[in-house]
Amino acid sequence: MTKTVDEVIMILAKSFRKRFEDFKGIYLFGTFLDGKPHDGEDIELVALFDIEDQSKREEIWPIIGKIETDLDVCIDLYPYTEQQFKQDKELYEEVMETGIFYNITGLKETK
Repeated sequence: MTKTVDEVIMILAKSFRKRFEDFKGIYLFGTFLDGKPHDGEDIELVALFDIEDQSKREEIWPIIGKIETDLDVCIDLYPYTEQQFKQDKELYEEVMETGIFYNITGLKETK
């Protein structure tokens, strides 16, 4: 992987911000929390929106595919509304315990 995880998230956030007015930010969780490259591992992300539905997913996946191809990374993205995210209790608890939040501009926010 030639780009850092932070750079990948900034590019993704910029793309989402440009395309979706209701984009709220991204959580990073999982293996890449240490900021080091991990060959064969996906960058695990939760993206938050005001509205998440089939039509939005149909717009999201081409964006993810282009970034994966352009940057030679694998992204495992969970698009959610805040309510949907909280209902996925296992994932929500993991992300809230260990995850890092990036705002709509792709910058890390501290807890």
